[in-house]
Amino acid sequence: MDNQRNLLLAVALSGLLILGWDFAMRTFYPEASVTAPTQQVDPAAQASAGGVPGTATVAADLPEGAQMPSGPIDLSDALASPTRVVIDTPRLAGSINLIGARIDDIVLKDYRQSVNKDSGPVRLFAPDRTDDQYFAEFGFVVGGQRMPSSALWEADGERLTPQTPVTLSREGDNGITYSIRLAIDDQYMITAEQVAENSSGNAAIVQPFALIKRTSLNASPDQFIIHSGPLGVFDDTLYDPNNYEELAEIGRDTPAGSLEWLGFTDQYWLTALVPGDGAADTAEFRSLGNDLFRADLIYDAQTLPAGGTLTQSTMLFAGAKESTVLDAYEDTGITLFGKAISWGWFEIIEKPFLWLLRTLNGLVGNFGVAIILLTVIVRALMFPIAQKGFASMASMKAIQPKMKALQERYKDDKQQQQQEIMKLYKEEKVNPLAGCLPMIIQIPIFFALYKVLMLAIEMRHEPFLYIRDLSAPDPATILNMFGLLPFEVPGFLGIGVLAVLLGITMWLTFKLNPSAMDPMQQQIFNFMPWILMFVMAPFAAGLLIYWVTSNILTLAQQSYLYSKHPGLKAQAKKDKADMAAKKAAEDKAKGKA
Repeated sequence: MDNQRNLLLAVALSGLLILGWDFAMRTFYPEASVTAPTQQVDPAAQASAGGVPGTATVAADLPEGAQMPSGPIDLSDALASPTRVVIDTPRLAGSINLIGARIDDIVLKDYRQSVNKDSGPVRLFAPDRTDDQYFAEFGFVVGGQRMPSSALWEADGERLTPQTPVTLSREGDNGITYSIRLAIDDQYMITAEQVAENSSGNAAIVQPFALIKRTSLNASPDQFIIHSGPLGVFDDTLYDPNNYEELAEIGRDTPAGSLEWLGFTDQYWLTALVPGDGAADTAEFRSLGNDLFRADLIYDAQTLPAGGTLTQSTMLFAGAKESTVLDAYEDTGITLFGKAISWGWFEIIEKPFLWLLRTLNGLVGNFGVAIILLTVIVRALMFPIAQKGFASMASMKAIQPKMKALQERYKDDKQQQQQEIMKLYKEEKVNPLAGCLPMIIQIPIFFALYKVLMLAIEMRHEPFLYIRDLSAPDPATILNMFGLLPFEVPGFLGIGVLAVLLGITMWLTFKLNPSAMDPMQQQIFNFMPWILMFVMAPFAAGLLIYWVTSNILTLAQQSYLYSKHPGLKAQAKKDKADMAAKKAAEDKAKGKA
């Protein structure tokens, strides 16, 4: 009766595990401490009190008293404006909006929106008030007032390319001439050099600024091992404690320390502002409400005398999170730029794995095959460790009769018993921890391999056999007859071919290992492979290929090692039979009672 009750409890808990998996992964995960919200200052009160010029008023997108136009605008209408300068590089295309000096139109030439070849390139930036608004802006705060975002700038060229920089310029009503020289490389970096020339007869207080504004509605989900949201580097330390929901709750987040760069990250895409030599007065993240967020970089206020010139440079990264590209920028002096990819604790292992994965993909020409080969190579390298662990287990099994004799002889003297057992280990040259050590070593290695497959942009939209995108779930699900029926199967119900193979191979792995367990433990282990089949079904197909391959290799490895140590398997079977006999005897005794 107790076993039936425990079994029903195990099944109920398994169901809760399946249903609550997605919720738990989004909700419960380790987080860094959150910076307390900074005090909000009323712009009018600050102006009357003679506060720091520009610190508050730069936060407004429009001049005081102006109204924000309501409602989204159509993307094609926004991009049809004649006041635009074309951006054209080997990897980027788009345009610069001369109204407001905004870089608000960028697509990534090397990445498609979907697996369909005619889906068009990934759009990273889109103009303000469009559905997917996401843009960068450069400007000035003068005398505590930001120049209006509706200001029209003039350009000295029609195309921004790696060979042809473009300078935007504008004459202010206060006698100051503003210019922004934009240069772009052949990857994803734009350099903006902001210049203010005071031709008036009076001194002026000027603050250059740069910002990135975006909606979170098109952001990738923030996951347990992949951060999505605000991030940056302050005082040589990566700072990414908040996702968008958490930033919306605190309103404003001003990290302490010297700024190296800040911006927003998705699973595969990144935008970041990298300051030049000037000191930053404000570097913060803000929630603007309505799922809008902004990263602000405001430089120190400087007094610009009559006839004087102020120059400030800022770099803008807008592109894909390719490890080699980010590391190359880090080598030029951008601190920890490569950590925009959520490597975590095992970066020292993950980066070589990613390099090997790219190399294998280059050799065989298919990312799915590269995943299989990478798994084989890693398991082959780990095989001597596994073999040593099995040998240690065999040695421990061989001395079990002697250990039991010592335990029986000194059952009333635990201290003497422990001393005699340690003496036995020394005489037989057996290390009781040696069997655990290989498992401990393998855990970070296999977790690192798993994480590389989650982080690698190289896996995005890569095909393998019937799979069109290894970064998406297996499309051949049972409930829609492997794609023959015209509907999408939601979440954990999407059991595909790979998920079924995962369950079968894991079940075979458990069956091959004849560990002695009580009946309740055995029931749980019998259910576990099928529970994991449901849990893993929504994961990327590339990850499931890795797990299935790993399970098959485990089966082969265990079969070989048991053949090399037949006594180990025989002893395990004997222990299992003894435990079953003991359990039967106990049940019989309870029945008589």
